Amino acid sequence: MSSNRFPHLFMPIQIGNFTVANRIAMVPTDISSANADGSVNQRVITYHEQVAKGGCGFIIVGATTPDRATGRPTVTCLAADADTLIPGLANLAEGMHRHGAKCAVQIQHPGRQAAWPRKGLMSASDSVVDLPGSAGHEVVYAEALAQGKAIRAMTIEEIYELIEKFAEAAWRVQQAGFDSVELHAAHGYLIAQFMSPYVNKRHDRFGGSFINRMRFPLEIISRIKTKCGRDFPVGIRYSGDEFIEGGRDIAESVKVAKLMEEHGAAYVDISAGIFEVPGPIMDPMYYPQGWNTYSAEAVKKEVKIPVITSHSLRDPAVCEKILAGGKADMVGFSRQMIADPYWADKAKAGKPEEIRKCISCLVGCWQESLMIKRDMRCAINPAVGDERFIHLVPAKQPCKVAVVGGGPAGMETARIATLRGHKVTIFEKSGELGGAILYCCTVSCKNKMRWYADWIRDQVKKLGVEVKYNTEAKVAELKKYDVVILATGGTVTRPDIPGIELPLVVSFEDVLRCENKNCRFYPKAKPKPVRCGNTVLIWGDHFGAADTAEKLGVDGKKVYIVTENAQFASWMEPCHYDVMLKRFAGSNGEGLKGKKFKHPITIIPNSTVVEIKKNGQMTLMDSEFNKSELKVDNVVLGKVEPDNTFYEKLLAAGLTVEKIGDLKQVRNLRGAVTDGANIGLELDEKPMLNANNAVICNLPTGVDI
Repeated sequence: MSSNRFPHLFMPIQIGNFTVANRIAMVPTDISSANADGSVNQRVITYHEQVAKGGCGFIIVGATTPDRATGRPTVTCLAADADTLIPGLANLAEGMHRHGAKCAVQIQHPGRQAAWPRKGLMSASDSVVDLPGSAGHEVVYAEALAQGKAIRAMTIEEIYELIEKFAEAAWRVQQAGFDSVELHAAHGYLIAQFMSPYVNKRHDRFGGSFINRMRFPLEIISRIKTKCGRDFPVGIRYSGDEFIEGGRDIAESVKVAKLMEEHGAAYVDISAGIFEVPGPIMDPMYYPQGWNTYSAEAVKKEVKIPVITSHSLRDPAVCEKILAGGKADMVGFSRQMIADPYWADKAKAGKPEEIRKCISCLVGCWQESLMIKRDMRCAINPAVGDERFIHLVPAKQPCKVAVVGGGPAGMETARIATLRGHKVTIFEKSGELGGAILYCCTVSCKNKMRWYADWIRDQVKKLGVEVKYNTEAKVAELKKYDVVILATGGTVTRPDIPGIELPLVVSFEDVLRCENKNCRFYPKAKPKPVRCGNTVLIWGDHFGAADTAEKLGVDGKKVYIVTENAQFASWMEPCHYDVMLKRFAGSNGEGLKGKKFKHPITIIPNSTVVEIKKNGQMTLMDSEFNKSELKVDNVVLGKVEPDNTFYEKLLAAGLTVEKIGDLKQVRNLRGAVTDGANIGLELDEKPMLNANNAVICNLPTGVDI
């Protein structure tokens, strides 16, 4: 393995009393996968061991509560509040140490942002909070209204009790054999609540002045040193900028770093944000690589202890440049290690193109897991949370597999099935693979999706999967295969109303079509995208509708969105939704410097279109049957539904066929990739349809159907 391409990434670094082999850190990641009592299980060990095996030098295990009774950041986070938890933590540390990594545990009390318990939460000050982007958001039932979560201020006695619990937790981490402990003082969690001038409104020794606001973390560090010894390294993660009026800014964060260094901190881990404004914390697709490095750079100039930077780091070349420029001492990854735990090994081998880059979608690792009180998944890495995909078992009997549709679901089916020894042919009606994810290429804020599109297309090519481009699969040809996987995606609907066939009516696929002829996958004779007029109505409530609004907004168009729902894009991951609405209003997400929309986007809820005229005059009707008129240059259709016509034809012809992806149910990238991975893993000898019309294989011994 060669590290010549990225020499700074693979230089050793000293943290306190231990040496890390490289400058790559996994910053704390709550995978919410422990047992219900907070104890370590094999899944937690496997996840972190994979990251260590993948060459990450310093792994900080995330979100470990010092007191389950008063606050868990997620419902199945790790805990370190009882001696009985030490053996499991020791097994976790050993799993990482076996592969040469150094490791720490982050001690985190969520305070006001606890996922559990839901009520009776405590903080630095009394408040009522509404934090929809947080895992500790208020649970609002189907027939209820949001009222906010009432939070109470901690008493002095409770503060000192919790300081003791933090120190006890750190002692347990040390007993378990970890190299270090880290305090979570970022993102508006409990320590951050005391440190933040925005949250902390106390008038006692723990509030008011700068030093009083710092007293809580300083007392914790002091108590840890008493219990664990002066040589046990203690790090602290905090937000360089909270991006909210009255919150901490970079100038104060530099003061914080100097104070922590003075009081014995071994390193500082610089993050961003507070959950009132979730964008900078979770940095969805809108945020460019390394956008937060400026805050670590400001801190590094003033301290001698190591400084870790993080947020949307993906490319080894970008990370190398940060380190070579002296902007930070280590580069930190969270979601990138979820998407590809072997990032470090691939970078050292000089194969960055093999890295499966995180696309910052926040679906598997946040919206559909921690946010709804489940354990963590990943939209593009099926092995996260499902260890069946770590070591694929070869098929007992290879099959001839036809995959109809070369989108993400079809390509993932082909990848997994081919790795298991099946012979796969993809039938793709267009001249390129990619499907719906390619429509993000023209949306400047969403083109990280292209990273995954390129990676999976490269994998298909590398594995030698046969691809028949510009080919409409026929029933007669598909009968030659043992099993057929239909991954043809959803279909843009054209409601039966007057004027729907007019030339001014187009689909989001027409508008978002890419024309980057420099792309190595770009096919010949690809149709050009449709150019819309200055005023556009988007009709629908789907990713395509949202992405079209983003593209046209950046292009300076006046955009209206008509949705039958009370809220547009209620399905969207909440951190993306927060930034999107700010952009729709003509502003931007906190910390973003991208182009703003010339015109605010108008959302017309609880409405539909009932007529379209040649001159662009539209008739709209709301849920109370009130009609209104609107004149536009173009109408963009943005509603997608499955079309089962071909599927029913294959069933009638007696084929063994399974539908996946948006053809099965219109969802998102994670739904498509998960479907593809699952069927690729299922395929084996004697494929057949069960009574649910699902493909099954490997029936138990003695079962004869």
